[in-house]
Amino acid sequence: MFTEVRDVLNNYRDAVYEKDVEKFLSGYASDVHIFDCWQEWQFNGIEQWKNVVDEWFGGLVEEGVLLQAELYDESLKESEDLAHVHGSVSFTAFDKTGKELRKMKNRFTFVLEKTEGSWRITHEHSSLPIGMEDGKAIFD
Repeated sequence: MFTEVRDVLNNYRDAVYEKDVEKFLSGYASDVHIFDCWQEWQFNGIEQWKNVVDEWFGGLVEEGVLLQAELYDESLKESEDLAHVHGSVSFTAFDKTGKELRKMKNRFTFVLEKTEGSWRITHEHSSLPIGMEDGKAIFD
């Protein structure tokens, strides 16, 4: 149970590092709607999102990579049962010796609802700015 919005954000960070799919998904509502930066236009429902997260975390396991997620520039607005958080998140991949392999940053917005006493992400939108000169995503 996530009694505070911050609990959901901390769970997101910790689950990414632990590559724990079930823990990660526990912060999302079953009817979550996601606009992601990668491949697909959108994902509807926890089952579609689970497939993406399984592939993401599975790829990290295969590579033997540790991934650290850090949320920055967060702006949080909260009412009794609805919250909005936006900012940026950096993902830094490390090998087992602690050497940084790669890093990217993207923007995020979470909409959370409190149901049955627990906060859950009901909508997520992540994005990257696009360079005007070359039309390529800017990762930081």
